[in-house]
Amino acid sequence: MCRMRSSRPIVVAAFVLVCGGGLRAQHSSAAEGPPPQAEAERRDLFDRVIANQKKNDEGQAIYERIERLEARKGPAGSPPEIKISRAVPAGTGVDHIPIGPDGKPLDPVAYRGALEKLERSLTWASEDGRAQRDAYEKIAKKQKERSDLIDATRTALLFTLVSREPRGDRMLSKYRMEPNPAYRATSRSTSIFAKVRGYIWIDEAAAQLARVEVEVTDDISFGGFLARVYKGSHLMQDRYEMAPGLWLPSYSQYDFDGRRLFVSFGVHDRTFYSQYRRIGPPKEALAAIRAELGKSSPATADP
Repeated sequence: MCRMRSSRPIVVAAFVLVCGGGLRAQHSSAAEGPPPQAEAERRDLFDRVIANQKKNDEGQAIYERIERLEARKGPAGSPPEIKISRAVPAGTGVDHIPIGPDGKPLDPVAYRGALEKLERSLTWASEDGRAQRDAYEKIAKKQKERSDLIDATRTALLFTLVSREPRGDRMLSKYRMEPNPAYRATSRSTSIFAKVRGYIWIDEAAAQLARVEVEVTDDISFGGFLARVYKGSHLMQDRYEMAPGLWLPSYSQYDFDGRRLFVSFGVHDRTFYSQYRRIGPPKEALAAIRAELGKSSPATADP
C-alpha cells in the first residue's frame, strides 16, 4: 500500500474541518460595513457551502496534483527544505512521487520504479479482500467523524459578516469566526472550537469556501495531554475552482509549535498545489498508470 506523507498534528485536521465545516452566522452592525443578510438567505448560503465542501472532499480523492512543499525545520529565517512531488490518490492514501522544478522526473529510472510501486498500491486497493475491506472501513469511519465534527461547527462557532472583498474578477464575503460562548463541547475533538478564531472568505456566487485563516487562542492538548499545540499557532488556506464546480486548495500554510510527550516540535510548512488532473478511483487510476508505464491493462470495472 502507499503511504501518506508524514501527518500534521491532529489539530491541523480539525482546522481543515473548520475550514469546510458547518456555519452558524450572526449579522454585523451597519457600522461594520455590509448590510445584514436575511436569515433565510444566510442559512441557504451556508447549507450550499457545506454541501459543496463535501463534494470537494470527494473530488480531491480522485484528482492528482503537483505539490511544492517548503518546510522550515530550523529557527525563523532558516532556509526551507523544498520537495516537489506528483501526488496521486491511491485508494487508502496518497502516493508522492518526487519530480523536479520543471515537473519532469529527476531520475527516469527511479521515477519508473515509483510508478511501478504506485501500480502495486493501486492493484491492492482495487481488489476485494478482507484487508481492503478493513482499510476502507477505517476510511469510512474517519469520514463519519469528519462529518460529525463539521455538523458540530453549526453550533460551536459564530460567523459575522464584516466585509466584501474582490479577488480577481470574483467578489468574496469575509466572515469573522469566533467561538460560540453558549456551546458545550461533546468530545475532546469538539473542545478545540473554544480555542480558535479567525476569518473565512466565501464566494457567494459559487457558494464555495475560498479562503480561511485560523489562529489558536489557547494551548490545545491531545491524546490525554501527551501532545500539546501552543497558543499562537496558525493555519491559512486558499481555494480556487480547479475543475468545473470543484474548489480545491491552491496554497496552504501551517505554523504550529508544541510538544509531543517531552519533545518540542514545530511545523512551519508552505504548500503550493497546481496542475490538478482527474485520475479517478483506484481501478480507473490503475489503468491510467499502467498505460503510462506502457503496459497492457485488463478491462476494469466501472469506477
